[in-house]
Amino acid sequence: MTSSERVTESRKVWTTLITNTAYLSGLLTLDYSLKKHNSKYPLVALYTDAFPPEGHAALEARGIPKQRIEYLLPKNGGKDYSNDPRFYDCWSKLAPFSLIEYERVVQLDSDMLVLQNMDELMELELDAPEVAGKGQRVFAAGHACVCNPLKKKHYPADWVPENCAFTSQHNTPEVAQTTGPPPNTSPLGFMNGGLVVVNPSSGVYNAILDHLSSDAAINMDFADQSLLSDLFNNRWVPLPYIYNALKTLKWENVHPQIWRDDKVKNIHYILAPKPWDEMDGEGNFIGKDATHAWWVTHNQERLKGEKESEIKVDGF
Repeated sequence: MTSSERVTESRKVWTTLITNTAYLSGLLTLDYSLKKHNSKYPLVALYTDAFPPEGHAALEARGIPKQRIEYLLPKNGGKDYSNDPRFYDCWSKLAPFSLIEYERVVQLDSDMLVLQNMDELMELELDAPEVAGKGQRVFAAGHACVCNPLKKKHYPADWVPENCAFTSQHNTPEVAQTTGPPPNTSPLGFMNGGLVVVNPSSGVYNAILDHLSSDAAINMDFADQSLLSDLFNNRWVPLPYIYNALKTLKWENVHPQIWRDDKVKNIHYILAPKPWDEMDGEGNFIGKDATHAWWVTHNQERLKGEKESEIKVDGF
């Protein structure tokens, strides 16, 4: 178990994984956005041993609590992710299930931006820890979009719009703002691991580790997402897209039918480029995706506030 002493007084926390500095600007702006929208709960950075000293210094300078976790990998090596190396790190996003020193953990990806308060996720009903993964509400998450709009050749052949849960909501866009399609709406039953609401549990985490050690890991195309979707098939709580608003949903020919800018609470900048890759030397937006400009604006606000607080400029 990864469990240790809490690094913050709160028994309910947001967490995000950080293994290197590539996503550090994202993490810092995610933290800023949570605070801007008045979350009552702290963001805890879950770091692995590879996280460098300059990263630790950046977190400490901004007062962001941090907690060490083990770097997780399947014991048999798992699938070859040479086409998507980011997935090697994604196994460690399963660590929040082990953090039994907290009552509630909401795991966020560092390439997210909070646009509205979403503290209600801290109160969402889930199975109690002692149910140990045997119930029907093991965790909560949003669906994956399986449309594969970039037509990546290494993605599964059944990742097509007709198998996407969000396609089922095109005719009921208002419902889509408040209700997630049932887990079995799509024949794939696949969740996205960008935001996962968890009641940490030794029983659940042990089941995860057992599955991670099995031969099944060799066939898991999307690391943590594949494992959770498989191990807890149809036993997770589907959230509406607004809590994990994959930026691609807004694109033409994906799911613009359900997207509402003013309803999105948390946008997820999946795929490349990231918003921080689309700034000039002065930190101004130079990209084309309008949603990336939202992140750049928040980042500029963060940096302005840090300057006023006399936080040393460190490039993040």
